[in-house]
Amino acid sequence: MAKRKEIELDFIVDKLTHSIENIVTGDSFPTEVSIVTQADLKVTTKKNGWVFNWLTEFKQPEREVYKLTIVNNPNIIQGLLSVQVKSDHVYMHLIESAPFNKGKIKMYAGVPGNLVAFACKLSFQRGHDGNLAFIAKTQLIKHYEETLGAFHFGGRLMIIETQAALKLIDKYFKTNN
Repeated sequence: MAKRKEIELDFIVDKLTHSIENIVTGDSFPTEVSIVTQADLKVTTKKNGWVFNWLTEFKQPEREVYKLTIVNNPNIIQGLLSVQVKSDHVYMHLIESAPFNKGKIKMYAGVPGNLVAFACKLSFQRGHDGNLAFIAKTQLIKHYEETLGAFHFGGRLMIIETQAALKLIDKYFKTNN
């Protein structure tokens, strides 16, 4: 079986918000992250403006695909995330904002940060101290260092360790304790 090429991630962290934020009004909307179903993926096609083939990603047995939605609006997917739980960290294979959340006319800011924070939270839940790894496009390494607190491990490998993960989780998943 041919080894699949690792995809270089090229998401832009537009803003670290407390949930996601409407670009026009500045209003924040609480979000939830849940596991994707095959039915969800009927709308996440290239024809509808999505870049990646999420159905192919969904069919990889070792990966988990999650969707970000606004609370009480579970049918509109704001972004998608594909991760794999490894022996000592979570590996982020793909991350993508919905087509209407990209570019100059996007509807909501904060989608990528929200999904990365969720991946860090998942890492804690699975006993990996928030450790998250991903491959970055070379030109975005500095961006991820500055916005996510990731560090450049070598080549294009980026790592988010415990302290940076805690900051992201605290930003997006504040508890009312």
